[in-house]
Amino acid sequence: MRNSNPSATPSVDSPFVAVRQRFEDWRQTRRPRSPIPEALWGEAVALARQHGVNRTAQALRLSYAALKQRLDTANHSGSTVPPDKPAFVELISPITAGMAECTIEWERPGEAIMRVHLKSATLPDLEALARMFWSAKA
Repeated sequence: MRNSNPSATPSVDSPFVAVRQRFEDWRQTRRPRSPIPEALWGEAVALARQHGVNRTAQALRLSYAALKQRLDTANHSGSTVPPDKPAFVELISPITAGMAECTIEWERPGEAIMRVHLKSATLPDLEALARMFWSAKA
């Protein structure tokens, strides 16, 4: 007889099967008290977005509160790439661009802004400045 309760643990043919298996594999091979890997949390959060926190937590045998917190954090960041980790930044020399001066601005939203105004033909070590800015803690 089929279970008519829609909030019950999802059936075998559900989208949870593959992720549930990866969690079970991890549980069988993990060291005691080791944290859940970020990759597994990411998969759980993706499922929670589509199917709800309660259903996902039950299917994957996770703490509802922990999954909800992860989902809330992911929703507030709004991006899969953290804002302090730009994928690519092109810096064009004011000399080669034909400019007499320029301003470069970096921002860590809600934390800090760094503005560099270049007026001369010599360039400071912009890469070193950027690394210090992005690695600094607020």
